Amino acid sequence: MPSLDHTIVHSTDRFASARFLAGLLDAPEPQAFGPFAALKLDNGVTLDYAEHAAGGKEFVPTHYAFLVTEDEFDKILARITDRNLPYWADPQHSRPQEINTRDGGRGVYVDDPDGHNMEFLTRTYSDELLANL
Repeated sequence: MPSLDHTIVHSTDRFASARFLAGLLDAPEPQAFGPFAALKLDNGVTLDYAEHAAGGKEFVPTHYAFLVTEDEFDKILARITDRNLPYWADPQHSRPQEINTRDGGRGVYVDDPDGHNMEFLTRTYSDELLANL
């Protein structure tokens, strides 16, 4: 079965954005790779942060979800609160400074410096939950 190898994340400052996520995940320092700041994740997927070209088309902030362990979630949430970052229990940002408990797990959303919606969850969504969204 195919698996995701890498994807490009558009940013206004490739290293600032990559370091923001690396800091929350306690991941290694992003590395320069051509025009990218490459952030390698534990599962082998790389997020290649690319700077938006001045005068080019605007990029649309997107959503990235990270499946983490309960222990990792606690550490990520602690880093978010230690940095006084706003966070939400939902992708619409209607439940500020809360986490969710969907499917018996926990989840939280935080915006990166470019407005990308970063989600950290401890359980992937079940088919039943997805059918009721």
